[in-house]
Amino acid sequence: MSTVLDKKPIIGFTCGDINGIGTELIIKTLADTRILDFCTPIIFANNKVLNFYRKSLPDININYATIKELNKFNPKQVNLFNCWEEDVDITPGSLNDVGGKFAVLSLQIATKALKDGLIDGLVTAPIHKKNVQSATFNFTGHTPFLKDFFGVKDVVMFMVADNMRVALLTEHLPVKDINQHITKEKIISKLQLVNTSLKKDFGVAKPKIALLALNPHAGDEGLIGKEEEDIIKPAIKEAIQKDVFCFGPYPADAFFARGQYEKFDAVLALYHDQGLIPFKSLAIGEGVNFTAGLNSVRTSPDHGVAFDIAGKGKADESSFRQAFFTCIDIIVARKENADQYKNPLKKVSASMLSRVVDQKNSEIPE
Repeated sequence: MSTVLDKKPIIGFTCGDINGIGTELIIKTLADTRILDFCTPIIFANNKVLNFYRKSLPDININYATIKELNKFNPKQVNLFNCWEEDVDITPGSLNDVGGKFAVLSLQIATKALKDGLIDGLVTAPIHKKNVQSATFNFTGHTPFLKDFFGVKDVVMFMVADNMRVALLTEHLPVKDINQHITKEKIISKLQLVNTSLKKDFGVAKPKIALLALNPHAGDEGLIGKEEEDIIKPAIKEAIQKDVFCFGPYPADAFFARGQYEKFDAVLALYHDQGLIPFKSLAIGEGVNFTAGLNSVRTSPDHGVAFDIAGKGKADESSFRQAFFTCIDIIVARKENADQYKNPLKKVSASMLSRVVDQKNSEIPE
């Protein structure tokens, strides 16, 4: 990494719901001291929470330094930034206001550190959407909170794995409300964000993006729904005019069942389950949730708080660990792609790579 980054990135970790599996995932991931070769970790929680779950994992050893100022961390050790001093009751597996309150506090402090440039990337542990709600936090999840906190026009919930990437047009909405949120402008915005992210964050020279249909059989030319003809196809046409190489709309059932997703660099699904069911069924390796559209890098595992196994030492940290490595990979990719515009030789290399990719992808997917 020293050939790409001037220094090891500083990666923040939120604790998530303190009664869920988040802290256990952090401990299991950061207990491997080789992690320190890749980054300087900072956990946003407090001593009691970390020690509580550390005691429940007697076979796993993690050493850390407690810091009071974010700019005074130990680069050779895991760091814990105390986000609160209260003596909080920790009740693994319980859905209560305490778990939500301190999950939000950890998230808010860590996100401010990310926005202020005090950390280079953020990995968020799972929160529960119900107990985080308050007068100061009225969001259905991390993605809309981050959009609001960073003050950006739009972001994309982007699920990534070794063999597929699935972005969502809409996220946590009741099914009855999905239709009213499907507009030409929103589709174009999401397609542009996915296109930019594929280039900047994943090094895809000329991305190919598939867009799924809303209705069965893609509406059968208007027989069972007008959205494809009136909204989706015009959006695709306009996106192409804006240099987004996109195709569709594809009926979601056949698209995934026949493996058509393998021909594309990403898929834009119109609603949560349309994208997440096939992603969690077909993804190879561990899935990661990435927020595309921010200047900063934030990732998370593709699962929830898992109250049923919280505090029992049974949580599988694989997705969380992959979220950590994906966070670093994207930081590195952004640095490399930024450098190519400063280095003429890298410009030539990128151009040559683009021609090779164009040649290999000369047959446009149907």
